[in-house]
Amino acid sequence: MTTSTTARVLALLEILQGGGIRTVPELAARLGVDERTVRRYAGHLLDLDIPVDAVRGRYGGYRLAPGYRMPPLMLTDEEALAVLLGLLAGQRGGPGAVSAAAGESAAAKVRRVLPVALRRRLEALLETADFTDRPRTTGAPPEAAVLLELAEAVRRRRPVAFAYTDREGSGSARTVLPYGLVAHSGRWYLTGAGRDGGGEMRIFRLDRISSVRVLSGSFEVPDGFDPAATVLDHLARAPWKHDVSLRVRSSVEHLRERLPAGIAAVSGAESDDGSGAGSGWVRVRIRAERLDWIPPVLAALDRPFVIERPAALRDLVRALARRLGSYADTDAATDEQPS
Repeated sequence: MTTSTTARVLALLEILQGGGIRTVPELAARLGVDERTVRRYAGHLLDLDIPVDAVRGRYGGYRLAPGYRMPPLMLTDEEALAVLLGLLAGQRGGPGAVSAAAGESAAAKVRRVLPVALRRRLEALLETADFTDRPRTTGAPPEAAVLLELAEAVRRRRPVAFAYTDREGSGSARTVLPYGLVAHSGRWYLTGAGRDGGGEMRIFRLDRISSVRVLSGSFEVPDGFDPAATVLDHLARAPWKHDVSLRVRSSVEHLRERLPAGIAAVSGAESDDGSGAGSGWVRVRIRAERLDWIPPVLAALDRPFVIERPAALRDLVRALARRLGSYADTDAATDEQPS
């Protein structure tokens, strides 16, 4: 086969991998050839042991049949990114976890057949990205080009400029030193500082970033900087409808195991005598849009606590205590229902 013929045969394979039956006229139009040539290309795929079914009838055409081995895959940039990130999540114990050896082997096979430029950008992302926990929400996905461009800038320590839309819908131009990328709870975040390296650390949601440009120059990431911890701390301190302040008689470790890291900021323990030594009261700050989920969480801590604010949370805790008491007092042998 000539180079142009090979390219069209592979294009036919890519179309068929989309699933379903593709009619001969449709395939001819998409490949820019006549129907007789489409049939010849299907024959070439069969010669390569790729199982192509010919479906007869008015709505017939071609489709891929299940074969005894996996056919070559034609992946777009976004599809290759999805495959490699899925393998990485599996290696780290996410849903559908796989063994480290199987995941690394599969990822290596995918990387080997990628174009050099795309492979370099994907490797930059895999080297620089941090992952917190499995997604609990389905966030808007970032553009693959944005994610890969920022990953390469993080690895090369190059400043970036981009357009950003904030939560109120206002757009602005930003210039940032990109320190790290973090996947948290179904969203991707970029963390970094202003181009001068000073000022407050910032995080940006990638689905709100567009028009990324890598700039000249370089920078150094501060010693000990942890992108994932920075994102979690920022999310915990972000403005929400309710600012909850608590003191809990417990250890920091106990609370961090039970409170969502993305919304609760846990400070160090305070001793009873104010010296700062020993295990005493730990301060907890929670930002929330709703308060109704907090009383059950506090009950599950099974530790003494003091609600500093808001007063409405005290009322919700008292109401939960009354409900639990009424449930406990209900006679199981009767049909009496608690109020």
